Amino acid sequence: MKLNGGRMEKRISIIIPNYQGAGTLANCLSAAFASHYQNFEVVVVDDASEDNSVEIIKGFPCKRVQMEQHGGAARARNIGAANSNGELLFFTDADCLLQKKTLSIVNQSMALAEPNTIIGGSYTRLPFDKRFFSLFQSVFVNYSETRHEQNPDYLATHALAIDAQSFRKSGGFNERFLPILEDVEFSHRLRKAEYRLLMNPAIQVQHIFNFSLYRSLRNAIRKSMYWTVYSLKNNDLLADSGTASISLKTNVVSWFLIALLLLVFVLTGYYTFMMFIPLLLAINLFVNKGLLRAFYHSKGLRFAIAATGYYLLLYPLAVGFGALAGLARYLTTQRTLRESS
Repeated sequence: MKLNGGRMEKRISIIIPNYQGAGTLANCLSAAFASHYQNFEVVVVDDASEDNSVEIIKGFPCKRVQMEQHGGAARARNIGAANSNGELLFFTDADCLLQKKTLSIVNQSMALAEPNTIIGGSYTRLPFDKRFFSLFQSVFVNYSETRHEQNPDYLATHALAIDAQSFRKSGGFNERFLPILEDVEFSHRLRKAEYRLLMNPAIQVQHIFNFSLYRSLRNAIRKSMYWTVYSLKNNDLLADSGTASISLKTNVVSWFLIALLLLVFVLTGYYTFMMFIPLLLAINLFVNKGLLRAFYHSKGLRFAIAATGYYLLLYPLAVGFGALAGLARYLTTQRTLRESS
């Protein structure tokens, strides 16, 4: 533990799981070692990558832990924590760039927090790459995750700080969970164990998305599918949970209701059904006004118009399709369990 301007600097272990991350890993590690904070270590767990990740890791003064077989991000994070020596653990990803003050804010936030508190952060609103769909995603995630500072539903592992002893006591991330969302399960489990979740929007990492239209829609489908499976198992499908917010769910339901009304009009020719469309649009815009405002404040009017159009017209189709795929996956799993019992 070191003193910096009269303030104790606890040793922070930055835990980074990596799988095939050669395209972003050098930027990630460069940003970590550019930190203004002094008392930290970087632990990179390579999850049996087949690219040149190992060579990149060897170029930095970090602790490398090599997995012989691909085991997933949850297992890699647990292994990283087991091989760390920091008093605080800060989890992030191989495509995320710590800001120079990130660790200082983490240290200060943890020092001021009550015992048994986990603190999370989010992405910067502006991503590393300047593509439209990357900017859309970064603003969307930042806004969604930072809405409830005092009582977030979960804390994401792209920026999650926890006392090392508390993490080890918790048992770590569930390695047999879904391919994603292990941070959501971890957050819910620790909250049930009477830990407090706290969001600090000042704790930020800059994400490298490199999103095209295809990658943006594919990401929405995949995340929505697993969110739906988890939510059905957890009986909280309608919860206002970070990126799976009530606002997004309203947007999806509104899109499908409007599509249904248009279909009924085409089949029947009755204009009466069309009268409900402006009402649905007005409700949707009102519920999502905070996000639409965030689009504007992040990059101006032109981006806000384009992002709003994408969010209202195409994005809910992908999220809705993913939700239907998740429902089918959940029902198939339940039927298999009933037949085997």
